[in-house]
Amino acid sequence: MHGLMNRAVQCFLRDAYGEEVWMGVAEAAGVEPEGFEALLTYPDEVTEAVLAAASARLGKPRDALLEDVGIYLVGLEPLRRLLRFGGVSYTDFLDTLEELPGRAMLAVPDLGLPTLDVRAHGHGRLTLLCRPGFPGMGHVFAGVLRALADDYGALALIDHAGEDDDGETVEIELLEASFSEGRRFDLARPQVAVPL
Repeated sequence: MHGLMNRAVQCFLRDAYGEEVWMGVAEAAGVEPEGFEALLTYPDEVTEAVLAAASARLGKPRDALLEDVGIYLVGLEPLRRLLRFGGVSYTDFLDTLEELPGRAMLAVPDLGLPTLDVRAHGHGRLTLLCRPGFPGMGHVFAGVLRALADDYGALALIDHAGEDDDGETVEIELLEASFSEGRRFDLARPQVAVPL
C-alpha cells in the first residue's frame, strides 16, 4: 500500500482520536511511532495490521473505520479541491468519477487506486464498482461519496453493497441534487492584495 494511504489512516486516527490512540495502534501493529513516510510503499500486511489494531482498540468494525477514513479525506482541503475539480455539482462529480484514478496518477503515479466503473440505472440511481485492489477501498469510496454529497449540498443515500470477484459495489441514490447550500468552493483561490 502506498505510503500516502497509510499516512491518511495514521493522520485520521491521530486527528480524530488523539495521539495516544495512534501510539497504541502503532505499537500493537509493530509500526514505528512516527508512522509512515508518504513517498514510500509498504506491504499490504502492514496496512492490515494497522487497521486490525485500530479496529480492536476503537471497538469499531474495519469497514466502518475505512468509511470514516474516506469522510476524513474529504475534509483535507488539498484533496477536497482535487475532488471538487470533478464538477460544479454532485451530479457532475458522479459523471466524472471514473476519471479520478487517472487524475490521481498525474500527481502520484504509483498511488494504486482501483479502477472505477460508474453505471447509471435511471432516476438518480447509480452503482460504483471499485475493481479489485486493496480490500475495503469500496468502503473508503463510500465515505468519500457521502462526505462529498454533503459538501455539494446534495441529498444522497450511499451504501456499500458487498463485493465479489469483480470488485466492491457501492450503491448511490441521488434523492435531491440541491438539497441544501453546499460548502463554498472557488475554482481559483482568492487573490490577496499585495501592498506596493
